[in-house]
Amino acid sequence: MEQILVNGAVLSANYALIALGITLIFSIMNVLNFAHGQMFMLGGLIVYWGVAVLGLPYAAALVVATVALGVIGALLERFFFERVIRISSREENSMLLAVGTALLIENVALSVFGEKQRGIPPIVSGVYRIGDAFLPANRALVLAISLVLIVAVLLFVNYSRIGRAMRALAQDRTATLLMGVNTRHISTIGFALGAALAGVAGGLLITVSGVNAGIGTAISTKAFIMIMIGGAGVVSGAMLGAVVLGFVEAFGYVYLPSSLTYLIIFIALIVFLLIRPQGIMGKPQG
Repeated sequence: MEQILVNGAVLSANYALIALGITLIFSIMNVLNFAHGQMFMLGGLIVYWGVAVLGLPYAAALVVATVALGVIGALLERFFFERVIRISSREENSMLLAVGTALLIENVALSVFGEKQRGIPPIVSGVYRIGDAFLPANRALVLAISLVLIVAVLLFVNYSRIGRAMRALAQDRTATLLMGVNTRHISTIGFALGAALAGVAGGLLITVSGVNAGIGTAISTKAFIMIMIGGAGVVSGAMLGAVVLGFVEAFGYVYLPSSLTYLIIFIALIVFLLIRPQGIMGKPQG
């Protein structure tokens, strides 16, 4: 049991980075970014390229991946999503654009990196013992970095000037614009931050289980499960959804056949949404 709890904590922390990123994008722009999993994948592959091919230190490769995904996110928002949202009267057009972006990123990664699973050796070696549970030092490092980043982002969003502007934009775009806030600039920063969080999550996970060009869809699906559990556009709900999914996965992998774990998760999610479609922390009116 203690080992399951340890595994669940590590999964939850990494998933929280993914959920936090997609929630920032959704709350600010009201866009479900179907390419979020592909950004996670791209972050992992950039770290692999930097370490295995260019010989960079892991920390440097992780920084490069984070900055690269932030730039990619900013460019996508400014030249694709911002334009479509401005000129289109149908919300589903931005969703179709997100799907097309996901396919584009996935096929570019497939052409550059191929289909093989890519990974790098653990950054640190050793094993910690926590009661009757064992925690590899590399997973402990991933857990620690994830927690530090989550706290840093939450502090930034809640206490910085840009973060407060993001929260205001998520609540009422028109009122925020009338207050003199450059909403276009804030939207770009929010999208870039969300993409960077996905990239750093991928860069961390590649030291644990590896990444391939086709993993993006699975990661996006997990991200959507997390925000549906917690409540779309609610940061605290995204964190809660990450914890729920992380621990459910940890228990499922031990007590259920691997093929049944997500089948049961999807069935339970459907039943849950029939009872509370807004999620645990979402409001009924949205």
